[in-house]
Amino acid sequence: MKWALIVIVVAWTSFAWAQRPSEQDTSSLVEKARGKALAYTQSLPDFLATEIIRRYSGRQDRGFHTSPTDSLTVQLRYFQHKEEHKLLLFNGEPTAIPFESLEGLVGSGEFGTTISAIFQPEFGTGFHWLKWKTVRNRQAAVFAYVVDAGHSRYFLSTKIDDRTATATVSYSGIVECDAETGDVLHLEYVADHIPKELRLHYAATSIDYALAGIGGRDYLLPSHSETELHGSEQWGKNVIEFREYRRFSADSTIDFGPPK
Repeated sequence: MKWALIVIVVAWTSFAWAQRPSEQDTSSLVEKARGKALAYTQSLPDFLATEIIRRYSGRQDRGFHTSPTDSLTVQLRYFQHKEEHKLLLFNGEPTAIPFESLEGLVGSGEFGTTISAIFQPEFGTGFHWLKWKTVRNRQAAVFAYVVDAGHSRYFLSTKIDDRTATATVSYSGIVECDAETGDVLHLEYVADHIPKELRLHYAATSIDYALAGIGGRDYLLPSHSETELHGSEQWGKNVIEFREYRRFSADSTIDFGPPK
């Protein structure tokens, strides 16, 4: 079975750290985060990064594996606000297999599309304040949110035999925003009401964001993400580490030797 996942995803004033903010203060926090989220994609430069993806898979009746099924080293190119992926190593060996043709669980959307989709004002996303939290020594406001199917850009697809089923699904989750800057530090989303024809009953992703230097300037970028899918018979999980951020230029190259 082939699984594919594509996802489009606050000023600290006098807020009392241990107290629930007022409705006005909650709205201010959300609007601060919205402003940063909607500007996020356009704020990023062209860059290259390395993704180390460890994929886990198995059958539902045999439990969860603690060792990866395989590992991928992927060159990520972010150019003109779009993601491109090139598979460089498969289980540590150079390969010419196109990233798009990989069997198993694959996904994208960590670089702004998910964040901006949640905060689009016309989508009417509902935010509900949950709590304060410390995230990597930063004070963060934690919100629950819901995006309905009519405004969703969360696409799930499964390939069973020679047939591919695809659906846009509603989703919900939590978002943790820096209380001072509005930056999204952590994001989670879980698919709701997955159509039966996909043969999936659970799909969830979490993403951590941290500062990374590119061209002498720090940007808030994905540092770690996890995606997990459960099907009627199989399950799969990807654990991704984002490394080696650097500025992209026309003469940027990476060489891992000839494919084997």
